Amino acid sequence: MDATIAFPLLIGLVAVALFFDFLNGLHDAANSIATIVSTRVLRPHYAVFWAAFFNFIAFLFFGLHVAETVGKGIVDASIVTPAVIFSALVGAIVWNIVTWVAGIPSSSSHALIGGLVGAGVAKAGTGAIVWSGLGKTVAAIVLSPATGFVLALVLVLIVSWLFVRQTPFAVDNTFRVLQFFSASLYSLGHGGNDAQKTMGIIAVLLYSQGMLGQSFYVPLWVVLTCQSALALGTLLGGWRIVHTMGSKITRLNPMQGFCAETGGAITLFAATWLGVPVSTTHTITGAIIGVGAARRVSAVRWGIAGNIVVAWVITLPATAAISALTYLATRLAA
Repeated sequence: MDATIAFPLLIGLVAVALFFDFLNGLHDAANSIATIVSTRVLRPHYAVFWAAFFNFIAFLFFGLHVAETVGKGIVDASIVTPAVIFSALVGAIVWNIVTWVAGIPSSSSHALIGGLVGAGVAKAGTGAIVWSGLGKTVAAIVLSPATGFVLALVLVLIVSWLFVRQTPFAVDNTFRVLQFFSASLYSLGHGGNDAQKTMGIIAVLLYSQGMLGQSFYVPLWVVLTCQSALALGTLLGGWRIVHTMGSKITRLNPMQGFCAETGGAITLFAATWLGVPVSTTHTITGAIIGVGAARRVSAVRWGIAGNIVVAWVITLPATAAISALTYLATRLAA
């Protein structure tokens, strides 16, 4: 694959990127709906419509800082070619499918970042990496779940104190209503952060082909198609991971679900405004563990949580390796 390619092949690469975005929504549907489904506030088929709608409209509330970070802040935009983009997407898609089939809530975001790094290094060596941008992303692997954990835990303590004189039945009814709002906020955060990663990939591909002129930016049609693909993927679910997120880690009631979603949403909003591509999976998992630990430490199934953390740790190197091998194979076949 040469640095410049025919228009039909360019369209094909954009389609592959949108397929990854669709898989991202499918894979990460659990992030938006696991808590509201596991607390039985909404039935699954209603919950995915709710989440998909707020996933789609997220672009109305956020800037495109995350897309810019992915597009030019992970690897040097000047070394990006269609082969690099193709290889990065293959690595991320393969990893998403493997973890989705296994029911492991890994990070689609870090799969894509790992793919970019692997393909970029295979093409131009470690000099291709923008270390400041990659450093922020790696730091977020630790900071986003930790922030979600702390915020959710603190929210549980505050809410428990405010409602200490209420009956369990009254508290349950109140938070069944409030969970609609917290789930909406989390889905906005999910759509705002996750769709932008694919926007960045498509935009840097267009930039590498000279279709954006001298300045890097994200065209409106890229924004709309990426938000649509993510929302469609969310609409079709991802039930294996919903089960892991919603019930295997810890059991949730509506109050705890509200606190987990709100803590996660605050984390995602802050990261998106700062332009940091964080993992929505890591964030909501940390928040769910936080509300479980607020009840008692033994309420969390730490063995399952540990397995999830292992998947997080290996996502970047695994996708980088797959993408690097894909790039080398592509060059040999060219």
